[in-house]
Amino acid sequence: MKPYILVVEDEMPLITLLRYNLEEAGFEVEEATDGEEALISIMERKPDLVILDWMLPMISGIEVCRQLRRRRETRELPVIMLTARTEEGDRIRGLDSGADDYVTKPFSPKELIARIRAVMRRTRPSISAEKMTFADIEMDMIAHRVTRSGEVAHLGPTEFRLLRHFMEHPGRVFSREQLLDSVWGHNVYVEPRTVDVHIRRLRKALNVGKSPDVIRTVRSAGYAMELQRSSHKTGRGLAAQSREITQ
Repeated sequence: MKPYILVVEDEMPLITLLRYNLEEAGFEVEEATDGEEALISIMERKPDLVILDWMLPMISGIEVCRQLRRRRETRELPVIMLTARTEEGDRIRGLDSGADDYVTKPFSPKELIARIRAVMRRTRPSISAEKMTFADIEMDMIAHRVTRSGEVAHLGPTEFRLLRHFMEHPGRVFSREQLLDSVWGHNVYVEPRTVDVHIRRLRKALNVGKSPDVIRTVRSAGYAMELQRSSHKTGRGLAAQSREITQ
């Protein structure tokens, strides 16, 4: 799954330039041309990073950044601000508004991409990493391949996104609704029970041979990724687990 970047800029030639270079570098790109559209877009689907122009119609980039930092769900969202302002006071103001980095125009697309990767390594290391591991499971982002104990696990696109989300947040319990928002997106309507179907597929792909189940069902709460006690491999444990899935 490619890192998703939202470009907030009102100059169409610059949007075209940024989209071309970012997509060539392996990012998924969407655009917004004013501050109000940017905030709506971020609420509908949270990006991995925002490239935000200072001077925007409707709501300025500075104010967009401030609003993102005030909201719990976007407080940690990485933001790189673009601006033609070069004075030290302006750079300080941009950073004080909550931006993670500040790039002045004109700029080199290669330099911007390098700064994006640097910010992601600092703020979202799991996004920028080429590989993630959990116990004996390894996820290769470049090859889009998952192995367990060296054996390839064949996952569909949705199962791959689910596993990535769990591996980014090991031990954390997610409700069906939270998984739908994070994996499917806010603007896609899917029945919550659909999550159960894909969890079963993910388990089937991962739990081959005698491998322990790493997806824990939490009754009336959701699912979490963690190593479970060996008792779950007993008949009693499996029966209990089966009852939990149907809840």
